[in-house]
Amino acid sequence: MKPTPQLALALIASAALMAACGKKDEAPAVADPSASAVCGKVTVANMTWQSAEVLANIDSIILSKGYGCEVELVPGDTMPTLTAMMEKGQPDVAPEAWINAVRQPLDAAVAEGKLHYAARSLTDGGVEGWWIPQYVADAHPAIKTIDDALKHPELFPSSENKGKGAVHNCPSGWNCQITTDNAFKAWGGTAKGFVLLDTGSAAGLDGSIAKAYERKEGWLGYYWAPTSILGKYAMVKLDAGVPHDKDAFEACNTKADCDKPTKTDWARAEVFTVVTDRFQKEGGPAVAYLNQRAWGNDTVNGLLAWMSDNQATGADGATHFLKTQPEIWTPWVSPDVAEKIKAAL
Repeated sequence: MKPTPQLALALIASAALMAACGKKDEAPAVADPSASAVCGKVTVANMTWQSAEVLANIDSIILSKGYGCEVELVPGDTMPTLTAMMEKGQPDVAPEAWINAVRQPLDAAVAEGKLHYAARSLTDGGVEGWWIPQYVADAHPAIKTIDDALKHPELFPSSENKGKGAVHNCPSGWNCQITTDNAFKAWGGTAKGFVLLDTGSAAGLDGSIAKAYERKEGWLGYYWAPTSILGKYAMVKLDAGVPHDKDAFEACNTKADCDKPTKTDWARAEVFTVVTDRFQKEGGPAVAYLNQRAWGNDTVNGLLAWMSDNQATGADGATHFLKTQPEIWTPWVSPDVAEKIKAAL
């Protein structure tokens, strides 16, 4: 589904662009095209969540300093950005598009040639489920699944309901609050001696993990990756013990009025970089970079934790990453482009 970058395609795209501009390619035919190609203007969606924001800023630096692009970061969010790309061909690039919720129309746009999938932004995908602290997993290696954890309410005590275990819910008002509530019902949490704890907000959920870590207490609940909290605190995702049941999940487990929720794993979200057909054709070697650029959740978690600790912006995080982790990003580009970027930092 996602295109694989090929040097030959980059050469063709570069030559076509220069011909269109009436310029001659002065570089030898065997030279790396990234050294001389003109990228032109490119609009990049700067999404509202932290991991997407820092990735957009990384792309901005690499595209401008490494490939000579004139980059404009524009505000974005999943649905409005992808809808605008499908209908209007703008912005040119969505660096971190979580496509599960819009897969059908997006696939249709790709099939029609309006849009193109580039690299998987997150090689691990977006992950959600129930987690426990690493120190609990180390002390109790038999706890591998959700069922295993629910056998031990004494390991995850509720501070408000003595003798009960607690499962920490997703923040109020989020869709994952509904799916976690239904998962609690499906796994029979009440009958197994647990209560479902309302954390109130994302800050409340994060604070409960931080508090548990400070006291080395048991903690069980919903979380997702990549996030800054998982960069600060080592957590282990429990195996659901069952595969993802797409039909049951969408038909009932995502509904507030679900009468008989099903035991089902959460779907692993697919996260791609999406580009318009215009930029695919005119971006030259910069497109090959977007076809190559991908990172894992552990890397993202660590960077987001640094940003959180330092109250850093996406631009700050991008500069910090490029300065401190060249072993991650230099394989995304050619050596000469990497040197240009390093010199500009």
